[in-house]
Amino acid sequence: MESKKPHIIQLPKISDPRGNLSIVESEQHVPFDIKRAYWIYDVPSGMHRDGHAFHTQDEFIIAMSGSFDVILNDGNGEQRFHMNRAYYGLYVPRMTWRKIDNFSNNSVVYVLSSEKYDPADYIENYDEYLKLVGKK
Repeated sequence: MESKKPHIIQLPKISDPRGNLSIVESEQHVPFDIKRAYWIYDVPSGMHRDGHAFHTQDEFIIAMSGSFDVILNDGNGEQRFHMNRAYYGLYVPRMTWRKIDNFSNNSVVYVLSSEKYDPADYIENYDEYLKLVGKK
């Protein structure tokens, strides 16, 4: 499977005059077994989703509708990914700080996760995150 660093993964796109279809499968298109899916929607333009990281959870983020930016930080610097196609996703490995902003109208952020929901897995304080990755 691909690198354990953040990167875009192109999904299969089956074109048809009636509309396009894309698929995503565990271990085939994402480098983990999918245990949970959730989506973020109705975010007003100009708003952002505050940052956090996970101790053990990997994520795969898809722009199901509209567009948005995912800002990732590994403690050494930021990378910004503009998400605007439903046939590619962004792999976000555990222990990567992420924020989402620059939402377009009617955008839908679809997130596939390697773990079931566990509030103890969240790191919601950036200074604590930097200590955990040895950058502070």
